[in-house]
Amino acid sequence: MIPAEIYEQTVLAFLAPVRPYLDDPSVSEIMINGPNEIYIERKGCLEKVPAKFSSKESLLAAIRNLSQYVGKVVSEENPILEGRLPDGSRVEAVLPPASPDGPHIAIRRFAKETLTAKRLVDFGSMTPLAAQCLEALVAGKTNLLVAGGTGSGKTSMLNALSAFIPEGERVVTIEDSREVQFQREHVVSFEARPADARGKGAVSIRDLFRATLRLRPDRVVVGEIRGGEAMDIVQAMTSGHGGCMGTLHATYPRDTLTRLETMCLMSSIDMPLHAIRPQIASAVQIILQCSRLADGSRKVTHITEVTGFDADTGKYAIRDLFVREYQGTGSDGKLASTFEPTGAPLHCEEQLREHGLEFPKEYARAAPAHARRKGALQ
Repeated sequence: MIPAEIYEQTVLAFLAPVRPYLDDPSVSEIMINGPNEIYIERKGCLEKVPAKFSSKESLLAAIRNLSQYVGKVVSEENPILEGRLPDGSRVEAVLPPASPDGPHIAIRRFAKETLTAKRLVDFGSMTPLAAQCLEALVAGKTNLLVAGGTGSGKTSMLNALSAFIPEGERVVTIEDSREVQFQREHVVSFEARPADARGKGAVSIRDLFRATLRLRPDRVVVGEIRGGEAMDIVQAMTSGHGGCMGTLHATYPRDTLTRLETMCLMSSIDMPLHAIRPQIASAVQIILQCSRLADGSRKVTHITEVTGFDADTGKYAIRDLFVREYQGTGSDGKLASTFEPTGAPLHCEEQLREHGLEFPKEYARAAPAHARRKGALQ
């Protein structure tokens, strides 16, 4: 058997043209559009770089070497590869004939140092008051979803929120590809696995989630909810497993709930939509919306509480606790914005008290100022 360190060096050698960008901590993504066109993302903005692979064959060789490293098969019959580089970077590759102009590769890099809530405040992603409120919501075991588009900082936010989990709790994380870096001691990590070349050995997120509930978790965290496992998660949230967290792709808080509906319908459990919706409203308590803005910066745009479901109107009852307000583009090209507390009453306040916690009093004091600002704008 070939030692892992030899595989690692071989993989990186095949990726020599982009090695400088893999070593550059300011680069968050490398996009290879065939051998002659390579882009990188730096500080949220795309730029084309002069690096090139010598030929399409050399790029294919890099992908095949990576597939051996991660123990997966890639070919014309299986043209999509998901894997990780030795440093933990996530790789997605699509080969011809599925990509006629390819191969295409995207390498998502992750900071070696886990982001904290304080650093996100320093970056301007959220305010100190918002961080204090999130600390109370996480410690108070509310069920929280981090939503946003691709590259909006969902996983970084989830990692930062982990610091608010009280010590002594047993946390189980479930992911397709391991990205979560929780800042706690008692963390059990599970990773889903696709079927092998013979169609055997698959372990889905849903399989792992069901097993997790028998492993005495204090909290269950799903790295990304993307399919029928959403129904299991919703049912777990409504049956005593408080403090569940996860991420999913959605643009606005209300979209997050409709996306969750769609994924619940993908479950093998035959349940009508009118029965699913009240369960979702009861399960999900807080939506933390992240976004990558037009200037490339990553910000929290909403902290929203789900308070119920109105069967008569067919709409979820939600209220924004914090919203981002925009003031236009400055002379430096940056989008000026502020993250404002609304002061809206907190529906889950009693739950926080049950855990010996209080929502920051500064939040309630913000209501008159927020109302004055809104009135001035109207």
